Amino acid sequence: MQEEIVIVGAGQAGAQAAQSLRQGGFEGPLRLIGDEAHPPYQRPPLSKKYLAGEIGAEALWLRPSAFYATNTIDLIPHTTAVAVDRDAKRIELQNGDTLSYGKLILATGTSARRLLLPGADKEGVYTLRTIADVDLIRQRLLESNRLAIIGAGYIGLEVAAVARTLGKEVTVLEAQDRPMKRVISRTVSDFFSGLHREHGVDLRFDTGVESIEGSGSVTGVKLAGGDILPTDLVLIAVGAEPNDTLASDAGLETDNGILVDGACQTSDENIYAAGDCTRFYSNRYQRSVRMESVQNAIDQAKAVAQVLLGQDVDYDPLPWFWSDQYDIKLQIAGLSEGYDETIVVGSPEARKFYVAYLNGGKLIAVDSINSPRSHMMARRVIGEPWRTDLLPEA
Repeated sequence: MQEEIVIVGAGQAGAQAAQSLRQGGFEGPLRLIGDEAHPPYQRPPLSKKYLAGEIGAEALWLRPSAFYATNTIDLIPHTTAVAVDRDAKRIELQNGDTLSYGKLILATGTSARRLLLPGADKEGVYTLRTIADVDLIRQRLLESNRLAIIGAGYIGLEVAAVARTLGKEVTVLEAQDRPMKRVISRTVSDFFSGLHREHGVDLRFDTGVESIEGSGSVTGVKLAGGDILPTDLVLIAVGAEPNDTLASDAGLETDNGILVDGACQTSDENIYAAGDCTRFYSNRYQRSVRMESVQNAIDQAKAVAQVLLGQDVDYDPLPWFWSDQYDIKLQIAGLSEGYDETIVVGSPEARKFYVAYLNGGKLIAVDSINSPRSHMMARRVIGEPWRTDLLPEA
């Protein structure tokens, strides 16, 4: 009889691991624990179509609810794992129950990073990570006229686009000097700054926040320097943090993520990890990386399943990401950190171009704006020496 596999985390990675194990022929007991009431669902549409009310919750499901019963995957929703006893190979749940495992997969994902600001606990101040978060934000947004967003990353700008489409007044406050600075060049940042300003968003860069104002419910944001920005709703969108506390409390090695090797194994031979919560060494980029993307969650979960099914795996993916804002699709292939040269192909004015990032003459990443052909080709040629015919015209 095959030993039991327990998966903690019923997001994209956890659901994919369970599915891949069954598809690969694993016939033993398989349990999937999730801390939300919903079955596993996709998160990218939360800040876009779901927030806009264009789709309902069931459109987010990765698989119909019946899929898990049909494939004898014991889906345990609305349940939190609070401790792992590695010696006994047992998990303690928040309700006091325990589960034994032969192999354990941690797919605990991330949580929205919070700011330690006075007033951040007031009614009307939100982060965005779950369906429940968006349900609260959407209801408040429909009742309000003014939205302040702290953070000009993917989530902040995607929500800004939806709110402007709904006719709301939107101000985005960013401590850096341009949007999405951590992941894109100034050329692409300037393009998106112009895009949002064309749609009426008040973008404020190099702007700090001192506190959230209001008596009980938010009424404003106090900026560094003392000015008050009146608002009815605040979204804090300053990135995500890996949910690695369960792992670190169990004595597993962590470093802003659960450390895994190329076989997705943690420092315990019986425990594996996949998705946004992990950190691994990339030979491709010659450094330790933690990726927050659907692609990584899916591919690393498949890798874990392959390993547990007895296959040899050395996980070292080419990352790719995307963001939809208004009628613009940004697609990113590779990691641009460390670039020493950029090449722009196409026309930002025509809203169709790409930026190639080079390091030492070698292509390391490409940002494609409404240029899907360049994105798909980039995913095949990242790592090659740059030449003018390496990618198609935008």
